[in-house]
Amino acid sequence: MPLIYMDVCCLNRPFDNQVQGRIRMESEAILLILARCQSQEWQLLSSEVVEYEVSRIPDEEKREKVLMLSSLAKAKMTVDELIERRAIELEGLGFKAYDALHFACAENGGADILLTVDDQFLRQAKRHGAILKVRVENPVLWLMEVTKDEE
Repeated sequence: MPLIYMDVCCLNRPFDNQVQGRIRMESEAILLILARCQSQEWQLLSSEVVEYEVSRIPDEEKREKVLMLSSLAKAKMTVDELIERRAIELEGLGFKAYDALHFACAENGGADILLTVDDQFLRQAKRHGAILKVRVENPVLWLMEVTKDEE
């Protein structure tokens, strides 16, 4: 059973404007992944970082919807000194502060995959893939990969 960590841009995606094909595909993939987490085939890992970022969404209706999705997580990482140190290390490699914190939480929580729709985060993770302990991937690509044998 994969342990999945989604950053906030991922959890936000189903509530973004769905005009672009890419956004619709990513939204569908995220909702399919979350449905499997809800049915307990897969497990969602969250963190205090996710909670904090979601609490800062200015649109109350969107914030409530994203909160509902994040509540599917069965486990939540608390930011401690170890996570803070790792995040600082990652920032030194060029990761943005929140991305570094999300990654450190996913890594410390034993996640198998960190999903994001943030292209810059994905590029940074690919650049440093050799020294990262958790794979970072786009939800569409990851879902296609893990479900290809189910057809």
